[in-house]
Order: sequence, then C-alpha cells, then structure tokens
Amino acid sequence: MLWGAHSGGLELRKDGGGNVTISGRFPYGQPAVLTDGGRRGRPKKERIGPRGFRYRVERPEEDIHFLVGHDYDRPLASRKAGTLDLTDSDDALAFTAVITVELQRANYVNDFLSGLNAGLILGLSPGFRIPPERVSPNAETVEEEDPSLGMALIRTVHDALLYELSAVTRPAYPEAQIEARSWQPLGAVAQRVASRPATFRWR
Repeated sequence: MLWGAHSGGLELRKDGGGNVTISGRFPYGQPAVLTDGGRRGRPKKERIGPRGFRYRVERPEEDIHFLVGHDYDRPLASRKAGTLDLTDSDDALAFTAVITVELQRANYVNDFLSGLNAGLILGLSPGFRIPPERVSPNAETVEEEDPSLGMALIRTVHDALLYELSAVTRPAYPEAQIEARSWQPLGAVAQRVASRPATFRWR
C-alpha cells in the first residue's frame, strides 16, 4: 500500500442527534516531497493527476474507508456502511464522513476527535496501490523537474487504486488537511528498477 498526504481541508460539524460529520478534500496536481535525496541522491516528488483515483471511486460497489492513521483497526466511516460519500472532480477528491453516536463510544474515536479539535490531527492521506502495467500501462510517468526549480525527479500518478483515506498528524502533501470548523475554526526520466514492482517503487 502506498500512502500520500495532503492538506486540503477537513471540516467538522455535529448534528442534533449527536452524529459528527467530517468533510474534506484531497487536491489533485499538488506535489509532495517523498525524499530530499540525502547527501548524494536526488530528491523525489510525487503528485496525483486529475481524477487519479477514479477507478475505484466511480464504482460504488468498491468499498473505501476513512481511517485514523491508515489503521483498519481504527475505522471512522466507509462506503459499505453508508457513512462515507465521495465526490470526484478534476480539481480534487472531496468526501463527507459521518461518525455515528455509537462509534463515538470507542476510545480511539474520542482521541481522534480531541486531536482534531486541538488542531493536532489535520492531515489527510490516501492509501492506494498502482495497478499492474497489463491493466494500466500508463498509470504513472516520471519526469525531470524544471531546472529553475530544482533537480528532483517527479512522478505523476495517473491511475491509482484508492482503498482508504486517513486522518494523520503529518501529511506528505501539505495542501491536504482537515478543518474542524464547527468545533474550532482552523485557520531526464528516472530509470525504473526492474527488480521491484511498480506498487512499491519509491516507497
């Protein structure tokens, strides 16, 4: 599983019945620094292209989860449960998750909501896999960064299999984050490594 992160905005509100609704968005096209290259290597960056998660997002029968910290033992919502709604566009993947009153009895949910309210858990990170080349031969491309900006290799993911979105403390993509507005307003091409599958490349 690959994990990316972004700070796009999460918004929290509570209804009269006690359910908590969290909304957020993962902006497409924004670069994330995967590694600075260390002392001798080259920096590597990644970005998700427009509608890069469309394959599973456009199939309602494919379950997608909203988790705390990429941990399936700490679920917050899911499409199968009817508590996660996804809306895709060229600009961003937006979501709305409903955390039910029953689920709020779990200690990890209260810990998450407290961290969100305190402004400590604001990042949004997708968990995804790159499909096999036989399925999507152009799922990813790699290019040189503009020399005026740096010397990084930039991977653009055009097709990815999204399995979950997670609330995290420190996202890799600084533009994807959660806003808790109801509780508190928050302000040359790289050579492929033949011995490793594309799913694990760079990670």
